[in-house]
Amino acid sequence: MRIITRYILWEILKIFFIALGAMTLLIVLVGVVQQALREGLGPGPIARIIPYMIPDALRYSIPGTILFASCSVYGRLASGNELAALKASGVSPLAALWPGYAIALVLSIFCVWLNDVGVSWGSQGVRRVLVQSFEEIAYGMLRTHKSFSSDKISILVKDVDGRRLMRPQIVAAGTATSSQLLISAAEAELHTDENHQLIISLVDSRIESDGETQGVFEHPGRLDRVVPLGDEMSDESRSPSKILSARIPEVLAEDRQLIQNQLDADLAWNSFSQLATLDAAQRTPDVGIPFVTWEMNRLRTEPWRRWANGFSCLFFVLLGVPLAIKQRNPDFVTSFFMAFLPVLLVFYPLLAFAVDRAKDGALPPQAVWIGNIALLVVGMYYLRSIWRY
Repeated sequence: MRIITRYILWEILKIFFIALGAMTLLIVLVGVVQQALREGLGPGPIARIIPYMIPDALRYSIPGTILFASCSVYGRLASGNELAALKASGVSPLAALWPGYAIALVLSIFCVWLNDVGVSWGSQGVRRVLVQSFEEIAYGMLRTHKSFSSDKISILVKDVDGRRLMRPQIVAAGTATSSQLLISAAEAELHTDENHQLIISLVDSRIESDGETQGVFEHPGRLDRVVPLGDEMSDESRSPSKILSARIPEVLAEDRQLIQNQLDADLAWNSFSQLATLDAAQRTPDVGIPFVTWEMNRLRTEPWRRWANGFSCLFFVLLGVPLAIKQRNPDFVTSFFMAFLPVLLVFYPLLAFAVDRAKDGALPPQAVWIGNIALLVVGMYYLRSIWRY
């Protein structure tokens, strides 16, 4: 029994790591190419970004490769009647099945952990490289397309002469403390400093402000304008998919407090408005309870989504192994696609539907496991028939 267990473990791991390396490399290369085309990256930034993209690539490649490895091994064993021989000799089929399930369980836990690594170390690392390479990216895009755009700034130029931008038209996005600016100049240069700030050196510039301090400002000669880039790197991103699992309860508590504060403010306003005439301009700005409630639904759903996604490895194998055995097909490609078809047609649509409805509050967060449960039911049905055989 130990011999067959070690043999199956070795065969699954061997195929898994070979397929995982190829699939991860393909995903990383495709991701890097897309990023390079979108951001105008040079060889240096591309090389620095690659390590940060590996956790996300592994999250997508591991479930498929463990399904592929399991279908390959168990399909080959079934086609050679090795599993039937084990059962005829009095050995429980579980001795051959548990290695595949055990590997899938370990990989599921690993994938759940990769979710946090991807959103903390991976995504933040990619953003850090982009900010540090902002100057290089901007000049690359301006030389090739004569335009560049980001969350913070948009630039349109007539030409680029070395580092000089000729006749630039610049739009600097507004922030909580500053208005949007429309800048034109005879020429300009860009450079970044160690504090993740973009410094625009303008020559003979004209600046228009459309905020509270509306006006047009003419500035002959040289003028330096600073555009902060570092806040794009903030760890406090409110997107649930970018928040560490350990921080989600804390952010939920902050949202609950926002809603409570708004309710208290509304109650106080209604009470005082019955006693005196109040100016509506003095009222505390509405935080938008429906929006905060929607964000809380997303936050509650996110941990369940990460666990359901991570444990897809185990549920893929729970379905793929009995299907591969039942087909008794030595062709591993056929076995894999016969198992991957219900994953593609059942699991992912159910997961997407449940996540979407849970974020809207129409379903409880636990509903995101419905796709996993569907695979488990089908897998148990085929496993029962195999066990009888």
